[in-house]
Order: sequence, then structure tokens, then C-alpha cells
Amino acid sequence: MVIAKAWVLQKHFDGFPKTSDFDLKKIELPILKDGGEQKLLLESVFLSVDPYMRPYSRRDMKEGDIMIGTQVARIVESKNPAFTVGAFVMANRGWRTHFISDGKDLQLLPSNWPESLPKSLALGTLGLPGLTAYFGLLEVCKMKPGETVLVNAAAGAVGSVVGQLAKIGGSKVVGSAGSDDKVSYLKKIGFDEAFNYKTVKSLDEALRKASPDGYDCFFDNVKFASVAINQMKKYGRIAVCGAISQCNDSVPQKGPYVQIPMLFKELQMEGFIVTRWNSRREEGLQALLKWVVEGKVKYHEQVTEGFENMPMAFIGMLKGENLGKAVVKV
Repeated sequence: MVIAKAWVLQKHFDGFPKTSDFDLKKIELPILKDGGEQKLLLESVFLSVDPYMRPYSRRDMKEGDIMIGTQVARIVESKNPAFTVGAFVMANRGWRTHFISDGKDLQLLPSNWPESLPKSLALGTLGLPGLTAYFGLLEVCKMKPGETVLVNAAAGAVGSVVGQLAKIGGSKVVGSAGSDDKVSYLKKIGFDEAFNYKTVKSLDEALRKASPDGYDCFFDNVKFASVAINQMKKYGRIAVCGAISQCNDSVPQKGPYVQIPMLFKELQMEGFIVTRWNSRREEGLQALLKWVVEGKVKYHEQVTEGFENMPMAFIGMLKGENLGKAVVKV
């Protein structure tokens, strides 16, 4: 018999999440039986904390539900011949230490995963954030060699990959981040220009200084499109994949109208969710894995130790305290 721990949503978030919005529960799991559907027992090894959890929890969850999220898990008991004990899988089973599965909702890590790479990368650079960067840049922004790409929240899980993929593709890359340490990191991983949006006197001037000729592509992870849109070149493309700066607003913000610059510059602006390309997931993963192994895509993880610290890791991520992907090691 296994007693699992799980974090539940005690109370829907009102403004910024608080630790009191969560409650730690214990769940007794049934013993696996031959011939039944419950054929696998798994333990979470790494769990992800991501911006999407904030708005999705309001849309998809009831108070008392286990908090949503993905994990890298290890199989500890198997009665399913397709899964061997000790194998690592990706699962979408929320904030819990152990769970039972029939295997249908699990994805084995790629068979060519090098032993030298942390398994936690399956939650970041080699997971949904990396795939978001890959398909957003190539399919939505349709970046071409020689162009100039602007990335905000550029030191985060998605933005840091976007910038490096743009460099691989032959583009100039400008990134913004919220601290001087993050700006230093961006320059270290190859961004041509980077600035701290919290300390510049004028965001408009900082953007113009970084690329006087403007921007062909803008990968928007946060929200300053109302300023950046004025720096776009004619026929520029904007990919919108997040709005973390607005996730915790109790009252929706009212921004300036973008119709005039959109019209005069004939811009394209498209929101997207990476699951649109689920059928091409393997393509994206293998491309990213190749570049990571070759050292062309570097990664950084903000690892929080201890399942009991899940809420604090989540809140810290929303505050921008992480560099690269935020994960929790059980």
C-alpha cells in the first residue's frame, strides 16, 4: 500500500496566489491487481510549475481538485509489458508524489535520451516550453535568416529557447528580462542585445537602441506589445504565447488600441497554444534534442528541492524569480 501526497486547490486565486490557497492531502492508493486496468504505479521525480496553471486553474478546476501540472515520473511497479520498472515517462497528473495509470496517458522519454542529460529537461527545453519556442518561432513567426527577432521574458523557459533557435536560424536576437543577472545570462547564451525592462528609462528608447531598423518578428511571452508594436517593420509577425504579467489581475487591464500600427504596417499577430502541433511533437523533440546535445541550445533550470515546497516554487515563478525553467525535485 502506498500513501501519496497531493497538493489541492483549497481556494481559487484572488489576485496573486498565496500559500493558504493550497492544502496538502494524503491519498491511499490501491494495490495493483493482475488483469485490471490499473497496471502501473509511478512516483513523481520532477514536477513542473508554469504560468498557464494560474488561468487554467480558474477555467478547469474546482476547489478541492488536485492542482494541475505535468511531471517526469519513474515506474516503480508494472503489470503492463509496454512499460518496464525503472523507466521514466512524462505524465499530466498534477501535483502528486505517486499515482496509478493504465499507461494510456503516459509518454516515454525519447529512446535516444543521453544519460548525461537531466530527466527534468523533459519539462522544459525538451518539453512543452521548448516545443512552444520551436513551433511558435518557425510556424507562427515564420522567421527567416537575416531577420531581427525580439523576445520578452527572454530568460524564462520559453524565451531563452526562442532566442537560441533564432540564432541557429541566422537571425539577430534582442531580448528583455527583469533583472541584470538575467540580462547577463541572455548575453552568455548568444543574444545579440539584451536589456532590463525594469530599469530602462524608456522601453520605447531601449527597443529602438537595440535595433534601430526595427523588428521582423516579436515573440511575446508577457505583455508589452503595445510598445513593441510601434517598433515592428512592415509586414512584421507577432507570436503571442503568454501574458504572465496579467495572470494575477483581479480586474482586466485596459491597454492602448493597436489597430493603427497593425493597419499601417500590415502586421500579423497570432495567439497560439503548442498543442496545435501535437502530431509533430516527435519532430520538434528530436530537433531540440539534437541541438542540446551539440551544445547549440543551452539550458538553465531553477530547481526547488522538496514536494512540500511546490506552492512556493509556483508563486516564485509567477514573480519572475526563476532563471530558465522552474521545476521541483521531489
